[in-house]
Amino acid sequence: MSPDAARTEPRLERLTAQEARRRLEHARGTRLIQLQALGETGQSAGDPLMSSQRDSIERVLKEIDEAFARVDAGTYGTCVACAKPVPVERLEILPYTRHCVACLRRDA
Repeated sequence: MSPDAARTEPRLERLTAQEARRRLEHARGTRLIQLQALGETGQSAGDPLMSSQRDSIERVLKEIDEAFARVDAGTYGTCVACAKPVPVERLEILPYTRHCVACLRRDA
């Protein structure tokens, strides 16, 4: 198949549950490595920057767990605000997202 043909084929509207789980596992693994690296820096746990980074990573891990629950419930890939499908391109970049871009912008 030529590269031009690949660009003209329609994209799937939703990720399969298997693909979603694979992407979520990758995101989880990456965040766990980041968390481990923070612990190995030798910096004080009371350091404000380190604490902020740890909180951010832990928040994303929670969002990833919630995304796994949405996969199990069959609601993964549906915006929790407007109930419309989240574009697959967005899920490929941010697999644990709960919102479509329009709702995220509206709520910001």
